[in-house]
Amino acid sequence: MPIVDSSRPVTGGVDTHLDDHVAAALDANGGLLEVQSFPNSTAGFVALHDWLRAFGPIARVGVAGTGAYGAGLSRYLQSRGLVVIEVDRTNRQVRRMKGKSDPVDAIEAARAALSGRASGIAKTADGNVEAIRALLIAQRSGRQARARCLNQIRHLGFTSPDALREQFRDVPKAHLADRAAGLRPRADGDAVLYATKLAMRTLGRRALAISDDMQTLDVVLGELVAQTAPELLACHDVGVDTARDLVSCSRRQSRTDP
Repeated sequence: MPIVDSSRPVTGGVDTHLDDHVAAALDANGGLLEVQSFPNSTAGFVALHDWLRAFGPIARVGVAGTGAYGAGLSRYLQSRGLVVIEVDRTNRQVRRMKGKSDPVDAIEAARAALSGRASGIAKTADGNVEAIRALLIAQRSGRQARARCLNQIRHLGFTSPDALREQFRDVPKAHLADRAAGLRPRADGDAVLYATKLAMRTLGRRALAISDDMQTLDVVLGELVAQTAPELLACHDVGVDTARDLVSCSRRQSRTDP
């Protein structure tokens, strides 16, 4: 480690990855002090913080990928009272000149935070907003999975043997899963009819199970939105669905840099 004036503030920059983070430390003038790699783990977060702190008081840390691989590190650094700047991407001109390099990306993240080129405060990834975001991931994937099940049931009904096809000809979409889940396949009959009924029943039960899960998610999401943004729900024509989308899309805090 180079000899530095430990009384002067330093700025950190981190290029985040699945297994390891590469960190860079800059002095107050933007001079490079050192680059080091740390595990993406709690122990690694502590080591990275202590490493930066050894150079002097930490002014701020620019972290790439605070909503992905850098989420844990960002949360830890903020818990230590540090200003964490969300760095969206490496400077493209530097990338063209030097190519992909984790140390270069870490240095550029630090320089972006130091210069003000990146100034957005990283989201804290905790509290009700983060809880809503997590639940919305499950809800949206559930909605897509349920739609796929219903489409597959409809397709199987169209291509099934005549008797079964007639049973599903005019069934409304809202009742499709229930009707399919109620089928009774018989293995001692026609093989195609048995297999088609079994497939449709499986898909119907799967769609109903997903619906039950989504109802549970809806209840919890509604409670969280009511706690987090009652003023949105009080607005005309703003329901829980709209309010929770608005809350979850707020990726950055509104406060400015100190």
